[in-house]
Amino acid sequence: MSTMTDWVLRPALPEDVEAIAELRAVVMRPDLERLGRYDEERVRQRLRDSYAPEHTSIVEAAGAFAGCVALRPAEAGWWLESFLLSPALQGHGTGSAVLRTLLDRADAEGVPVRLNVLRGSAARRLYERHGFALEREDPVDVFLVREPAP
Repeated sequence: MSTMTDWVLRPALPEDVEAIAELRAVVMRPDLERLGRYDEERVRQRLRDSYAPEHTSIVEAAGAFAGCVALRPAEAGWWLESFLLSPALQGHGTGSAVLRTLLDRADAEGVPVRLNVLRGSAARRLYERHGFALEREDPVDVFLVREPAP
């Protein structure tokens, strides 16, 4: 089991794409199945098609790949995507610690952060605890925004 202090973020490399695609398939499967949208290949290919190592950080815990997060420049702020964490680390504070690191950066720049989660996803509670609020939703996705802290 991990604690909040034994993780690091490192820049992503092009060769990290397959590990990330695999983790995405594992992490998103329950929500996608619940929504009737799970497709074994599509879940991986969507990540491969949008992967931008220059905007992605790899989460390592105990020296091993444990997840990733992408923070892309977006209109007047940042877009948080592909925040994936190994199921073994979920619920132990690592996700909150990683998110806090990114939000501190956005606050220092004075910019909002936007993201979307699948409807019914438990991840929404994590984001709401960190100040994200509903911006809009559609039949599949919930779009959240967090304004910079003063």
